[in-house]
Amino acid sequence: MFSENHKKSGCIEVVCGSMFSGKTEELIRRLKRAQFANQVIAIFKPAVDNRYSDVEVVSHDFHKITSTPIKDPAEMLKIASDVQVVGIDEAQFFDASLVDVCQQLANRGVRVIAAGLDTDYLGKPFGPMPQLMAVAEDVQKVHAICVKCGSLANHSHRLSKSRDLVVLGEKDIYEPLCRDCYNKARAAEE
Repeated sequence: MFSENHKKSGCIEVVCGSMFSGKTEELIRRLKRAQFANQVIAIFKPAVDNRYSDVEVVSHDFHKITSTPIKDPAEMLKIASDVQVVGIDEAQFFDASLVDVCQQLANRGVRVIAAGLDTDYLGKPFGPMPQLMAVAEDVQKVHAICVKCGSLANHSHRLSKSRDLVVLGEKDIYEPLCRDCYNKARAAEE
């Protein structure tokens, strides 16, 4: 039994991986478990991500949970004092201030669960994800299945010719590939 003076310590959990690896699915699963336990939750996503919905976090399997779209991570600091769990989807699309915001929330005793791509389409660390993983108490890397050979996939290969860092899309624009198939695909494009 916890005494009234005991305050649960906060933490940061990161779920990362390639496109189609189940990151959002895992985020939703953790948040729904918290809801089932009668914990107060707040869910955020970048306003730029409106692929399936403007106001919901939606997995590729169309599981969904209501969220608040925001442009600036600092908006998360305005949560009600009774919020126990904060969920963040597509964390890679936020700027570096996300790391400090997550630290502040965890220091307040909030469990922060952030899901996002760990690397971009070029295989480079993406946005604030490396720093967020470094300060997290728990990091879970999930994997897709390579569409070429069936191995574990950890790369998001872009099928379109765009060189923009952020290109929202689904299976029409991205495919999950293992390291070997990704390197072969990149070499063929050059």
